[in-house]
Order: sequence, then C-alpha cells, then structure tokens
Amino acid sequence: MFSMGCVNSYGSYQTYYHLHQFPHEPTSTLSWIGTLQFAVMNLFGIPSGILCERFDSRLVTFVGGLIMGIALVIASFCDTAVWKLMITQGFMFAVGASLVFIPAVSMPAQWFTKNRALAVGIVVAGSGIGGLWLTPATDHMITELGTAWALRITGIIVFAVNSVASLFMRNRLVVKSREKIVDFSIFRDIRFLFIFGGGICGTAAYFTPLFSLPSFAIQVSGKSDDFGTNLITIINAASTVGRIATGQVAASLGNINTLSMCTCLASLSVLVLWLPFQSGGTLVACAIVYGLFCGGFIGLVPVVMAELWATSMVAETRY
Repeated sequence: MFSMGCVNSYGSYQTYYHLHQFPHEPTSTLSWIGTLQFAVMNLFGIPSGILCERFDSRLVTFVGGLIMGIALVIASFCDTAVWKLMITQGFMFAVGASLVFIPAVSMPAQWFTKNRALAVGIVVAGSGIGGLWLTPATDHMITELGTAWALRITGIIVFAVNSVASLFMRNRLVVKSREKIVDFSIFRDIRFLFIFGGGICGTAAYFTPLFSLPSFAIQVSGKSDDFGTNLITIINAASTVGRIATGQVAASLGNINTLSMCTCLASLSVLVLWLPFQSGGTLVACAIVYGLFCGGFIGLVPVVMAELWATSMVAETRY
C-alpha cells in the first residue's frame, strides 16, 4: 500500500512543486524524483532478494519500512532544492520501498498455484488502494500544512503501518543462498529476454500518466488543481479494480495473453484518449481506461515468471 502507493501519489507533489515551489524548474527535472522512486525500487530488487535469502523476510520488510519513513522525514527538511529531494524522496525512499515491495509481490507465488494470478493481483491492488487515499490526503496536507509536514506525516504513517505488516510476512520455501549473485545464464532464454525487454519499455512509460496527466489538465486544458488531483485518484481507483479483475481474467485467457492485452490497451488509452484531445471528458476516460489495464502489467509479470520458470526460481530472483 505504501511502497507503490507513495509512488502512485507522487503526482500531487510534482504538480505542487511545478506550480508553486519550483516554478522555474522544468517538469522533466521534477519528474526525476518520481522516476527514481520506481526505477531504483526495481533495480534494487536483486539485493532485496539476496537479503531475503540470508535474513528473515519480516526483518527485511521492517528495515525497508524504517528506511522509507526516515527518507520522507529527511526530505521534509530538504525541500529547498530539487537535487536534495531526488536523493531523499527519490533514491533513499526507493531503496526502502524495494525491501518492502519485492518480497511482498513474490511471496504469493510461493503459497498459491491454482489462484496465483488472483492472489498476486490482490497484493498489488494494495498499491492502487494506497494511491487512492494517499493522493487526496497528500493534496489536502500540502494545501493546509505545506509539503514539509505532508512528508513528515506520511513518513511516520509509513513506518508505523509497515512495522505492523512486516510481522505477518512468512516464506513457504526455504531458498539456499546462491554462490552467484546474478545467474546470467537466464539471459540465454529467449522468453526471459522478451520479458526483460518488455519490462524495461513498460516501466519507462508506466508512471507518465500519473506524473504528467494532472499538470497537462491544469496547464494545457485549463482545469483546476482539484481536477488534476482527481485524475490521479481515478487512475488509482481503476487500477485497484483492474489488478484484481485481471487476475480473474488470466484464469480464463491465460497469464501471458492477459498481460499482452493489458499492455496494449493501456498504451492505446494514452495514444487515443489523451494525446489527440484536451477536453476534460477524454482525460477522465483516459484515466479510467489506463487505470483498469496498467495494473495488469505490474501484477502479472511475476505470475508469468512463475509460470514459465520454477516457483523456486521466482523465490530466488525475488521479482
């Protein structure tokens, strides 16, 4: 809820940073904060998996929640320069988020076989739920208290909730520590290369609507700040439904077919409903359609990996 949820709600910060706090900074610079959150969270997946092999997953996720909380609190004192926020709210937060998200999203694959896609879908739906309430809450805190206190309050909540949640993390499989940190032999599998390449392209574009759609609505379409914030809320609400629904659809159509369908439809929603138009109605439609199908990309990739390779290998790679 908080690892990906905070990333999903970053659009509220970026809109405020761009319009009020750093009006002279280009949007491309401000978006690096959110980009670092998601990129580093995934790049740190390999170290997160190694730590889970050597230590209890409950300890790893607790430390991750602690780092996330500390990062946001430190960021609250560094909101005078964008580069400081990149280090704290971006990079440091992402390291902690990886220690929470990677074990959590890989664990259902160990416990479920028949309903694996649905189980993973429910887990990753937590990020949509987090973004659903964090977005308006963050927007309200920023308006009433400023970005500094918004970051502090969020950091405290993140640490408290993740501390409790970490107590319920438990692995089913006991994975032996590997001699090789990275097994490069998997790159000889053409199936992995396709998934790896698709993951790079997909994650590069995944957060573009979440970060840029609100600013586009305000600056180009002339909509209010509340309208821009509501677009993020709509995407998160739709993605919550979509991530669970895609798990059910995958049981009928197959995991790979459903993943391909979700990726194509999410891309088409941007190309057809956002880029050619500037009206509020089409932007809302884009938010709904994109939200429904973008979650399938996050939720089904680990399921597809568990289907194509052994579950034990998924536990090792810790995607």
